[in-house]
Amino acid sequence: MQKHAVIWTIPLVAALIILMFPRISRAQSDPPKQSTDAQKQDWWLHRDKWDTPLPENKSVYAGRKSEPAPRRDLSGTWDGSSEGGTQAKGAKGFPDDARHLPDVPYTPLGKAARMANKAGEGEEQAEIGLVNDPVHSCNPVGFPRSDLFNLKTMAIVQTPNYVLWLNQFYNVFRTIWTDGRELPKDTVPRYYGYSVGHWEDDYTFVVETIGLNDKTWLDNAGRPHSDQLRVVERFHRPSREILELTVTIDDPKFYTKPWVAADKLIFHLLPADFDMGEILCAPEEMEEYKKEVANPVTGGVK
Repeated sequence: MQKHAVIWTIPLVAALIILMFPRISRAQSDPPKQSTDAQKQDWWLHRDKWDTPLPENKSVYAGRKSEPAPRRDLSGTWDGSSEGGTQAKGAKGFPDDARHLPDVPYTPLGKAARMANKAGEGEEQAEIGLVNDPVHSCNPVGFPRSDLFNLKTMAIVQTPNYVLWLNQFYNVFRTIWTDGRELPKDTVPRYYGYSVGHWEDDYTFVVETIGLNDKTWLDNAGRPHSDQLRVVERFHRPSREILELTVTIDDPKFYTKPWVAADKLIFHLLPADFDMGEILCAPEEMEEYKKEVANPVTGGVK
């Protein structure tokens, strides 16, 4: 009875207001819709100054005036989400497909490692309590998954000797050395590896990374990598407002040939005062999630 009363009371009250205050009703009629240009201007000028949200979609960048890119400069804060940087079902170039067509070129060892990984996303999604994704235990995302999983907002800072790549997701930073040093011959495995970069031309920056911890996954679909992995990133800046990233995976132990995981993934330059908030994994909160959600699904399996 109470639900029926609510349903009929709301329109009755609205009708009484219109009858009692016709002038107010007319004065508060729907305003004309903003033009597309006005909507863009509204986002750029009236966004939050702290923990700034990204635009809801890439339409805000449509028709944006293009300016020449500065020479040998990638610096700025960039939106990687609007053009598909989240890559929820696997690397942008090879999303996890129900038929696995196309799939990445596994070696037998690589395929076995892939099947041992139980992802929480993709076509072979495991039950919540059976997922063995390292990220679900608040372990480091690692590289190159930081490129191939949840790219939201990134900041790039250039110094005379290195480039800093700052990723909003898990507050990850990478140091890419540009002082002419070679990659190390012997490495202690790192979650984000050892990286060196050089300018191929005035608008293309190439990064090579080795020495990666094989405990991490390549992407959200559970694709693995070995200790032989070498990753090449190509950052190309065709204009001031656009940055393109291409990521190539080369791991002869797990894959029969190199493959392109992301081909010219587009980033949009954000305003200079854009505040990049935190996106972190809190172990305490993750344990509570497992206790309340994951474990009951599988009868207490951890």
